[in-house]
Amino acid sequence: MNGSFKIGSIFGIPILIHWTFLIIIPVFAWIIGTQILLTVDLLSNTFGVPIDTTYLLPGLNPYILGAFVALGLFAGVLLHEIAHCIVAKRKGVPIHSITLLVFGGVSSMEDSAPDPRVELPMALVGPLTSLATGLLFIALMYAVTLAGFAGPLSGLLVFAFSYLGLLNVFLFAFNLLPAFPMDGGRVLRAYLATRMPLPDATRIAADVGKAFAVIFGIVGVLLFSPILILIAFFIYIGATQESAAIRYTFLLKDVTVGDIMSSPVMTVSPQTPVREVIDLMYATKHLGFPVVERGHLAGMVTLADLHRVSPIDREAMQVRDVMTRDIITLPPSAPVIDALRTMSAKNIGRIPVTVDDQLVGIVTKTDILKVIELREI
Repeated sequence: MNGSFKIGSIFGIPILIHWTFLIIIPVFAWIIGTQILLTVDLLSNTFGVPIDTTYLLPGLNPYILGAFVALGLFAGVLLHEIAHCIVAKRKGVPIHSITLLVFGGVSSMEDSAPDPRVELPMALVGPLTSLATGLLFIALMYAVTLAGFAGPLSGLLVFAFSYLGLLNVFLFAFNLLPAFPMDGGRVLRAYLATRMPLPDATRIAADVGKAFAVIFGIVGVLLFSPILILIAFFIYIGATQESAAIRYTFLLKDVTVGDIMSSPVMTVSPQTPVREVIDLMYATKHLGFPVVERGHLAGMVTLADLHRVSPIDREAMQVRDVMTRDIITLPPSAPVIDALRTMSAKNIGRIPVTVDDQLVGIVTKTDILKVIELREI
């Protein structure tokens, strides 16, 4: 995922942090730190335990404690995602990475039509792990209280454990809402998919998710809650993307790149002046051309490549000065859905099709979308 960097790996799964995660930690620390007394009252009333506030309030203590609780919450989110991945790996689903984001964690798994028998346990194990984590923190909180620890340090431990316990239990309940892209939405889809085709089950689950998003959005506006409004957008966009991904997978499941590629392909050489390429784009309405040298594919030149060069410099340049040399290619036998996923992930509009390094065709995102439209008839 763009904007992410690796911090390590667990069970062979790379763990990434998105830059939004680095922003949300101090924000959470500030929110928790400024609401210490309100939170103490809530936790005391919820769990029926007194909390000594002596060490909670002076100076920077509330914000340090807030940062500790925020990091503890995201550690719980990481455990939640690791649980998903462990079950997925045991079921034979390849795992690419886990990314911690502003709204939690995302497990990057092999894209394919989900098997309900695999998706159901994989979706349930995450929330159940959050519940177990929450109950563990609550047990630690009661253990500190029952052990008779006195003094301010006891207040710090009881506050931290009870807060993390409550947050993880909330994470369990929130994720079980039957709304895509949360785990509850996947549980609902897995259940429906045992009774109807997967695309229909996905559409229904996605519609339920959108309904929840609308409800969250309305409540967020009425309560002037930016968090609820952002969550509403997150759910709505996630539900829409999931529904579209499954629809595309089924519409393109038996189509290969060779079935829809354009051939022969209009190409340019590395020595072609950039001005000629621009004129060719105007004439053909194509925004990218493979670059071929001595019969072999040497690169791609696209409108994006030309935009990186100033208009004055273009006049003296050739294609080899601006072309992209590290290009992605596919064989004619590759599934079209793989081409679409690659284009979306890499933000590119076309992929050359090669056999033994020989250019035999090209497939564009427009070609794929046309096939999708035809298959929906």
